[in-house]
Formats: sequence, C-alpha cells, structure tokens
Amino acid sequence: MTETRIAVVLKGYPRLSETFIAQELLALERRGLPLEIWSLRRPTDRARHPMHAAIQAPAAYLPEYLRDAPFRVLRGLGAALTRPRLPALLALFARDLWRDPSASRLRRFGQALVLAKELPSEVAHIHVHFLHTPASVARYAALLTGRRWSFSAHAKDIWTTPAWELTEKLRDAAWGVTCTRDGLARLEALAPGRTRLAYHGLDLARFPAPPPLRAPRDGTDPADPLRLLCVGRLVAKKGHDDLIDALAALPEDLHWRLDLIGGGELRGALEARVRERSLTERVTFLGALAQPAVVAAMRAADLFVLPTKPAPGGDRDGLPNVLMEAASQALPILATAFAGTPEFITDGEHGTLVPPGEPVALATALARLASDPTLRLRLGEAARVRLVRDFSEAAAIDLIADALRLSAGLAPSAKSLEPELAACAS
Repeated sequence: MTETRIAVVLKGYPRLSETFIAQELLALERRGLPLEIWSLRRPTDRARHPMHAAIQAPAAYLPEYLRDAPFRVLRGLGAALTRPRLPALLALFARDLWRDPSASRLRRFGQALVLAKELPSEVAHIHVHFLHTPASVARYAALLTGRRWSFSAHAKDIWTTPAWELTEKLRDAAWGVTCTRDGLARLEALAPGRTRLAYHGLDLARFPAPPPLRAPRDGTDPADPLRLLCVGRLVAKKGHDDLIDALAALPEDLHWRLDLIGGGELRGALEARVRERSLTERVTFLGALAQPAVVAAMRAADLFVLPTKPAPGGDRDGLPNVLMEAASQALPILATAFAGTPEFITDGEHGTLVPPGEPVALATALARLASDPTLRLRLGEAARVRLVRDFSEAAAIDLIADALRLSAGLAPSAKSLEPELAACAS
C-alpha cells in the first residue's frame, strides 16, 4: 500500500536565508508527516545548513522558465486537457491575467500545469510557503487536480501582493497560518477567520548554550574593539544603509568592528557606502554563511544590530529569525521597532528598539550600549529568557502538523487540534 504524502511548494530550496522553513520541514518530519518538496527555483547558495542534510523529503524542481523545459510544459498541458476541472482553472486564470497581465503570471500557470501533471497520486494535500507567486502555482494546481491547499504566509508576500489577490487566495485556501500579529492583522482585514497565528519559534536543541561570559568591552581600547554583528540578506528592508550611516556618526574615540553576514543584490552599493564613509577597515562583508558559522559569530560578538525598515516597493520583514538566534546566545540586540520585531522584543526589557529609518537614533543607541556592558548583559539574558519561555517552536509545529494530518486524511496526533483550524482543515 502506498503512503499518503503532502506536497510542500516553495519558491526556492534550499535557501540559507530561510532557516525558518528548513526548521519547520524538519520538525514536521520528526512528527511523522510524509513530505515531498516542490520548488519553483533551483538553489543558488553555495552552502547549506545542517538542517537541509537532515531533511529526508525528496525535492523536485519545476521549470523556472518555461522555455527551458518545453516538453515538460507540453506534457502538463496535454494532461490538463483531459481533466474535467480545466474550464474552471481557465476561467480563474483569465481573471488573474486580466488584472495582472505579466510574464510572471503566465510562468506560474505553466509551472502549475507541470506540477499538476507530475504530482504523484499519493499526494493528498498541497501546502505552500508564501502567498505570492508560490501560492499562485499551488492554487492553480490544486484546482486542476481537485486537491485542497493551505499556506504559510510570512512577510513580503503579505505586504506586496495586491489586496484582490490576497483576498481570493485566502478564501480559496483550506486554512493558513502566519508568523506575526502584524501580518495576521493585514490578512484578517481582507478575509476574517481564514488565518491563524503561528510564530516560527526556535528549536533550541539545535543551538549551544550561551557563552558563559562575554568580555566587558566598552569601545575604549583600540586593541580590543567592540564587536558588532549584523546578519541579514543585503536588501533594502534590512536597513544596512542606515547602519552604515549610524556607524559613521559614532565618536572617533569609540573603537568597534562590524561583521556583516549575508549576500544580496545591494552588496556593491553597500561596499561603496562603506568606502565613502571611510569605514573600510572597520566593516567586513562575510557573505552568506551556513548556520554553524552564524552561531559562532554570534557567540563572539558583543552586540547584534538589525535596523529593518520598509523597502521602497513595500516589502518588509516579519519577525526575523536571526533575532531569536541571537537571543539563543544571550547576545544583546539593537533593532528597530518595526514589523514583527516588537512582538519579540520589548524596548528596554529584552533589547533596545529605535524608530526605523533613523540613523541618528540608531547611532545614539549604539553609543549608549557600547559604553554599558552591564546593560548589554542584562538585555541579552532577558532576551534568552523571553525566547525560552514564549517562543519555543513546539506550539506552532503542533498546530501546523495537526492541520496537515487532517487535511491529508492522515491519523491525527494524540494532542487536540485548535477547534477553528480543525474546522477549516476537515
């Protein structure tokens, strides 16, 4: 007898910047869910996290560009012509294309035809991460094949997808979750009762205990400068430009070094900004690194800085997982009071928050935290307590796992399922 499985649709897999997805996949497998991964793009990162090696689910790749796999697309189209649900799909796609006449929309339709053709019959349910383009593929394929689908919404997909598209996807999905109250409020305003809050949390078993003691550096010794760390893709919403400007405004007699971990489209521009402000000797671009190297950097640092803000196109963060990873090492955090960050960090209690997009306020907070190792110690310890007490991954994973079991017709776990989500999943 073949095993019922769940297809998880992703935009790209594996990705170093999406540790929260890898963590979730691994945790779902450990709860006994049979998964297979379908990715819209092949990996571009050279390194992989250890979690990716631990995930057992096979990964299949849809054609990123339809011209690269014409025979797969034609086979998908041929199979679609025999399906009774094709007229309904064509009507939906025509409405979408009329409102969004783009090459991307056509590509997602073609990818959906391939997915519908190639999904094994054992796949009983489709779950997708991100409500923008991946959800379009999942939605079309689900409609064509008569399957139900669900979603995990995160950040960019919530804030840059048009309201009409979000509303229709929310109504069509069996159920969904999102990872911040900020995002939940947006989705609830469009389609009440379709989405539940499920913080990513952190699997603390994957992280070492915090360092026993950090050196009380205060930036006064040029031979032992304050060690600053920022981890995040080099894109506009992470606020690296504000961080560089803030560092340039610090007093000349404050000695510091910054390590920047992450790759992205703005690296050249940010390196130029560092040169323009004569900070080349103090700022090091390390590129994208696997999680063990990131954790090692956190253990060696004195202060974690992440000044996220809204990007020009409306993109914004959810609750960055790196904040919780920093907290796992009791590393004090300086961030912006933006998006989901205040849901984890209370200013003055678990870290320091400043307004987004204000380098002067960021510089003031940097100087204050640099000069006060005792304050940093207190904030770092409080952030770890907050993480352990309120942001374990277990509750969210149990919620998602139970809903997936119900949707796929698998035996439920012994734990009870949230009633509202059960009603949607059944």
